[in-house]
Amino acid sequence: MNRRVTTTSVPDEFLRRLRNVRLLGLDVDGVMTDGRLYYGPNSAEFKAFHALDGSAMKRLMAAGVPIAIVTGRTSEAVARRASELGVPYLYAGVADKLAALDELAARSGVDVNAMAFVGDDLADLVVFGHVGVAIGVPNAHPDLIHQADYVTSVAGGFGAVREICDLVISARSIRR
Repeated sequence: MNRRVTTTSVPDEFLRRLRNVRLLGLDVDGVMTDGRLYYGPNSAEFKAFHALDGSAMKRLMAAGVPIAIVTGRTSEAVARRASELGVPYLYAGVADKLAALDELAARSGVDVNAMAFVGDDLADLVVFGHVGVAIGVPNAHPDLIHQADYVTSVAGGFGAVREICDLVISARSIRR
């Protein structure tokens, strides 16, 4: 990560909102990855995930906050990453992210107001209007950045997920 974000550099109001997060939703391309798609022979698709994002996701889930991956694309690489990290909810190939969010709320028992979602493109914008905390990455579409409650200090695929996981964990343990 290019610069370290600490709870002292984040507004108190945002930390208070993070304290109430009971589930973290993540888009994939542009959030968990840098958004580039790599294709190889025989329809092989490759994605690069940041190892530090993965370790932070495990810590967040161990702290009692489940994670959901909600992506418009179907990818064996994403399914494998979700499985190896123990992500309990995977919605891949989703055309309607709002419908997926409603299904996620029913399956998880977590109200959408207690969810945070990290997105980067226009397909995520509809989700931003329904979750308790909407988070963008600096490489996101300008409309999304405008609607975000917070924009990470680093781009998707380069530690943005770790930044959010660390902030949620910290927010749950501090009282300001």
